Amino acid sequence: MYININEINFMKKIVFIYGVIAGIINLAVSYLVFVALGDAFSHSQNEVMGYLVMIVALSIIFVAIKQYRDKNLGGVIKFKTAFLVGLYISLIAGTIYVANWEIYMQTAGSDDFIEQYQSSMINNMKADGASEEAIQEQMGKNEYYKEMYSNTFFRILITYSEILPVGLIISLLSAFLLKNSQLAASE
Repeated sequence: MYININEINFMKKIVFIYGVIAGIINLAVSYLVFVALGDAFSHSQNEVMGYLVMIVALSIIFVAIKQYRDKNLGGVIKFKTAFLVGLYISLIAGTIYVANWEIYMQTAGSDDFIEQYQSSMINNMKADGASEEAIQEQMGKNEYYKEMYSNTFFRILITYSEILPVGLIISLLSAFLLKNSQLAASE
């Protein structure tokens, strides 16, 4: 099997550039939305908004795969190659996301965040009419999660688990769509 070094270098360049762009878009839009709106959202609304921001930022995977297909591969790309480009972009964007969260946690204090999040969760359960037994059960789970979240290694894994599934789904969809050389073909 012949491997073209220029092709690999171009793929690395595309992956790095678009991974960094996706990471920066995710951070910039998140800061703009959450700083502008402040405490206007509950934690559950912040989660929904956070995933929407991830989808927007990681949609650049489609653009990167298309550019790689059209500019370097003559308009034809295999599913595996397209998926790997998307996966690598997701990993770079995810690493930026995780690093940013760790910086935030170290400067803002992790105890404050997790306590606010858990308090919001309990308040939502009460507002939804949850039984006292269900609330007590959740409070017990919250203690376990608080202890786990205080461990940096587990917190990093949890944070990656927020963004990587979004990147995987977008990578799969983009690879499936763009393996068809007729879709979004350059003229």
